[in-house]
Formats: sequence, C-alpha cells, structure tokens
Amino acid sequence: MKTILLAMLAGCALQAQTGDIKAWDRQAAAAYLDGRMGWWAGWPTAARDHETFCVSCHTSLPYALGRPALRAGLGEQGPSTNERKFLENTARRVSLWAEVEPFYNDAKSGAPKSAEARGTEAVLNAVILARYQAPAATDALRNMWALQLKTGEKRGSWTWLNFHNEPWEADDSAFWGAALAALAVGMAPEEYRDGAEIRENLTLLSEYLQREQPGQSTLNRAVALWASGKLPRLLNAEQRAAIAGDILGKQREDGGWSASSLVTKEWKRKDGTAMDARSDGYGTGLMVVALEQSGTASAQAQIAKGLAWLERNQDQSGAWLATSMNKQRDAGSDAGRFMSDAATAYAVLALSGR
Repeated sequence: MKTILLAMLAGCALQAQTGDIKAWDRQAAAAYLDGRMGWWAGWPTAARDHETFCVSCHTSLPYALGRPALRAGLGEQGPSTNERKFLENTARRVSLWAEVEPFYNDAKSGAPKSAEARGTEAVLNAVILARYQAPAATDALRNMWALQLKTGEKRGSWTWLNFHNEPWEADDSAFWGAALAALAVGMAPEEYRDGAEIRENLTLLSEYLQREQPGQSTLNRAVALWASGKLPRLLNAEQRAAIAGDILGKQREDGGWSASSLVTKEWKRKDGTAMDARSDGYGTGLMVVALEQSGTASAQAQIAKGLAWLERNQDQSGAWLATSMNKQRDAGSDAGRFMSDAATAYAVLALSGR
C-alpha cells in the first residue's frame, strides 16, 4: 500500500510539473462569462436601434473569442443561451447593415464618431461571426473590407473609435483594430483566406501592420502576432521574432504579465492614480494566447510559466482580475469589471489552447 501511495504522489508531482493537472474551474469561468454577457445584453446603456445592443471590446468581443474554448472541457453540445442571443444580435445588425444606426454618431458625440463607430463595428462583427463560423460571417467580412482605408497614411486599416481610453479606444487603437481584422480573416475558412477576391485587401492590411508595428505597444503588437499564426504572410519572420521577444522580455518573475507594462510608456491614468504594476489576468491571458496561437516554438517554457500563473490566479468568482487603465474604479461595480471580463475570456482561451 505504501508503495502504491508513493507512486501516486510521484505521478501527481510529475503531472503538476508538466501542466497536466488543470486546477482552474471551467464551470465557474463559464458562469462568470455567461452572466456578464447576459448583463451586457440587457443593460439599457448598451441598447441600440432595431432592438439590438452594441458590441464592446471589453465584454462581448472577448466573450466571443473565449467562451467557445470552454465547450469541450464542459461537455457542451453547442453554444450557451447567452452565446446564441449574442450571435443572433450580431447577425441581425449585419443583415440590417444599411439600416442600423452606428453605435455612436456625430450629432451626439462629435465628428467623426459616426465613421469611427461604423468602422469599428464592421471589424468586430467580422471577428465574432468568423469565430463561430456563422453563416452571416461572409456578409460581415464583406462589410469590413468595404470600409478599409485604401489611401493615406493609415491605408490598410480602419477608422477606429477614439475616446482616449486605453487599451481599445485610444490614439493607437487603429492598429489594434487592424490586427483584429486580420484575426477575423485568419478564423475564416482556408479557401476564403486564399481567395483572389480579398488578395488586394489583405496585401494592404499586411503592409499596414508591417509598416506600423515597430512603434506600437506590446498589447497591440501581440494581437498582430496572434493573427499571424493563421496568416503567416502578415508579418515576416524577423518581425514575428521581434514581437515575441518584446512579449517575453516583459514577463514577470511570477510567470505573469502586467497590462500596465504593455501599453505605451507615455500613457497615464486620467485621474492621476498609478496603474497596478502586478501581474493580472488581462496581460497574462492575452500574451499567452498570442504566443500559443502564433506557434512561437522557442517560448514553450515561458508559455508554461504563464499558464501556471493563470491556473493559480482564478478568482473565487470564476473570473481572472484586471483593473482599468484609465482611472481607479470600484472593482465590484459593473464598469469596474470590464477589464476582468476581457481578462477572463483571454485566460480561458489561453488555458484551453484553442
């Protein structure tokens, strides 16, 4: 009996070292994400015309990217109720694209918010529907390409919402949006990715990402690296290696990443308070996803350390925590959870490896 017990303990220790034991709670993560998506869909502030609600970079977009990754581990046969509601909402806005109002408009928010909102939504719709391989993805991608900038300094990108909020609505967020557009294409079927009808658009997009990536924040560059996993021609080998090196150079001793170290050095919170310098779920989840999905073979040890950090740091609520980069918020408020919504989605995507 003693020999058997020692063998079992040794096996457990080996599994812990190799990462075979997943200490995190998938069911709690799913409950958190579904609950937040349900709240967002019913929040009056998110309501828009034609009985739809807007898409957010902090809650609903990450939800679409991360929630399906939980399916296999939970033994689910299809999307959850809140996933289906979200997909129906997104597909409805795509089907009514010529009729729906932009999320924000010039009259209420000042120019050029109508164009910014339209370009942003076109990309987000494409990412969401391509992720689920939904029938409406084809139309969403067509809407996206129609709004790609073809001339000027930002050719290849999209007009993007800018409320001077990091990390998704800031002065540098057009690059983030372009990287998301590449991600949408990468999640589309292979025959679409290689099709002649998008070749010129994809070339413009690739040229933009290659041209602009050296001066971008690590957060923004990481999404371009992620997209390059399915679209290797987006970035050349040297650029992919440089971005991976940038990411790895900011990994902390505990194995995680702090989102505050991944934005531009010049960024400061609007209320003058200091950003949290500790490792957090958003920085760690997104950096691990980028390294995993890009196939950065040389980073396996660092990826394992990042995954171990995520396994150790799931909150009792089921979420992984992160804080606002723009001001100090009440962590228990709905707005105070926005960064944790994104952190949780990217954490489960990283831990699920898909």
